[in-house]
Amino acid sequence: MMSKSRAATMRVLVSAVSLLLTACNAPSPDTASLKYSEDLYDGCVQCHGENGEGNPVVGSPSIAGLERWYVKKQLRGFKNGYRGFHPSDLAGKRMVPMARALDTDEKVDVVANYVASMEPTHPAPTLEGGNPETGKIYFATCVQCHGANARGVLDEFGPPLAGASDWYLLTQLQNFKSGARGTHPDDAMGAKMRPFSMTLPTEQAMKDVIAYIGTLSE
Repeated sequence: MMSKSRAATMRVLVSAVSLLLTACNAPSPDTASLKYSEDLYDGCVQCHGENGEGNPVVGSPSIAGLERWYVKKQLRGFKNGYRGFHPSDLAGKRMVPMARALDTDEKVDVVANYVASMEPTHPAPTLEGGNPETGKIYFATCVQCHGANARGVLDEFGPPLAGASDWYLLTQLQNFKSGARGTHPDDAMGAKMRPFSMTLPTEQAMKDVIAYIGTLSE
């Protein structure tokens, strides 16, 4: 018969082995964190794609690799109702319930970090007829907030433009100019952008500046 002391020792050993096996089979903290991020981003896949490549058919831009602060700011804008509020902004309206599904600041942060970690997809240009030489002249008013290389200026809350979906840039310039974006009293960043959209007198001018931004994406 096994002695009490030996039995106690065996129980300790069995318990230790059991804990070791559990630890070996459990997902690492990094793996668990990635799974959580993927689960939260799953609500974005239908429109923005698994790799954040976007889908122009439903008005969803490429988002892969966007700056964390900008993604957070826009998600909170949709949640708080100052983005997607205008009746003509149908794509923005679709974003509102998706953003509100991220019902805590922590979830917003997780999705923003996940999007920022994606490899940029460099969407192919879709617009035609833009003159980058003329666009460079128009872009001079954009440099203060978006940078000479269109990579964004955090201190001015200017997001990166280089590498963005060109059709999306055109849509947003049109939205700012028409008041579909940047007119809500809580949208300070949008209000700052709206006057600059007014310096582009025609859609052709918008295409020109977007064509120039395209040369900065190369």
